[in-house]
Amino acid sequence: MNFKTERVALKDTYTIGKFYIDYEDGEGFQYFCDTLEPQVRSEGSEKVFGKTAIPYGTYKVTLVQSPKFNRIVPLINDVPGFEAIEIHIGNYPHDTEGCTLVGKNTIVGQLTDSTITFNKLMDIITNSGEQEFTIQII
Repeated sequence: MNFKTERVALKDTYTIGKFYIDYEDGEGFQYFCDTLEPQVRSEGSEKVFGKTAIPYGTYKVTLVQSPKFNRIVPLINDVPGFEAIEIHIGNYPHDTEGCTLVGKNTIVGQLTDSTITFNKLMDIITNSGEQEFTIQII
């Protein structure tokens, strides 16, 4: 199973994307939910801690115990210049702190149903039996 985030709305203080899952069932990537990240800054721009989206690319994802959320979350590994980039629950740009939030983008600039969406994602991941994944950020 692999993931893909397609960034579709790059704003001054946040980024909205579409999150897809490839279940490796021959169907290809299927839309799962929306994402919220910090602002995408142009290549070579100064990174602002907690307010900069990770660079475009493909990254390994592992499951880890989050010290902040005290639960298992997907961790996006080996992001240049970033540490502890998780996929987690949150609704507003200030909730991202550099991470990727999942939910429904039913209100401009934020997510709804984040907890429900995250729990459903974790059920899918857990039921897959896999421990490592990749995520492509485009």
